[in-house]
Amino acid sequence: MVKNENTSTENVKNLLVEKGVKPSFQRISVLKYLLRENNHPSVDTIYKNLVPYIPTLSRTTVYNTLKLLSEKEVISTLTINDTDLRYDFINEPHDHFQCKTCNAIFDVKVGVDISGLKSIDGHQIQEIQLHMKGVCRQCLKEKN
Repeated sequence: MVKNENTSTENVKNLLVEKGVKPSFQRISVLKYLLRENNHPSVDTIYKNLVPYIPTLSRTTVYNTLKLLSEKEVISTLTINDTDLRYDFINEPHDHFQCKTCNAIFDVKVGVDISGLKSIDGHQIQEIQLHMKGVCRQCLKEKN
């Protein structure tokens, strides 16, 4: 997956409006960060990266913004392990791979698209997340 290059303030503002989100400065900033970095960040990661540019920003504002964006299906939440909640911009169906060595999370495409699956064995599907864990190619290279 490639970083989203369409991160102008106007484009981000329009995306928020399309999803029914009032485009405040903080919301635009948080979404721009997610679009630009594509690093599956936590609340703390986003806060630490934005607070130098927005000194009045609080962790609570970042958390509330991410919660709203998730509710409006602009972003998705990733719960790859029990203690770490991460966020991802929804640009196209994809899955995730987490390195057990460096903890980095990568977008990956599995050959089968199950994103359109609505039910299975009589159960209604509302969300699908596929997470894989192992050792990333960079850590493998460093091992050898």
